[in-house]
Amino acid sequence: MLIQTETTPNPATLKFLPGTTVMDHGVRDFATPEEAEASPLAEAIFSTGEVQGVFFGRDFISVTAAPGVEWRLLKPQVLEVLLDHFASGAPLFRAGSAAGISVAPDPEMESDPADDEIVAQIRELIDTRVRPAVAQDGGDIVYRGFREGTVYLALHGACSGCPSSTMTLKQGIESLLKHYVPEVETVEAV
Repeated sequence: MLIQTETTPNPATLKFLPGTTVMDHGVRDFATPEEAEASPLAEAIFSTGEVQGVFFGRDFISVTAAPGVEWRLLKPQVLEVLLDHFASGAPLFRAGSAAGISVAPDPEMESDPADDEIVAQIRELIDTRVRPAVAQDGGDIVYRGFREGTVYLALHGACSGCPSSTMTLKQGIESLLKHYVPEVETVEAV
């Protein structure tokens, strides 16, 4: 099995392409070793002790090195973990129950029902234009809300902590949304 790597705009993050589907649906971001306990693969990557974040995309895994860690030393360790995982056919996630999981809505992010048409336009643009482009760089951007002209987005994977993420948000995404949805005044990361 050959696992390719690509650099991302975030110098701390490297994108690994195993040549197979990683996630059939959605994405998953692990920001801590405790969060990674849900996935044997993410947990093994964190176990190197030199990783700050792991992100699973549709056909890639982005790994963010801890501050001060050099990729020339970390890359072979991550490749070994990935090769072992995919060669063994191990599951991506541990079996479990979602019974104890709940996410309370953030009242600050709730949109006015009168804005439902605007929200639908924003979501469509993000899903069709923004997310595919961001995934190429090893990350993801998820819609979190719209209120009083401001669109709130969450950045994951290589986008989280990327030096160019502010430019991407303001000059790229904000410009795109303002062009197609005049009600959008600004875009903020949450």
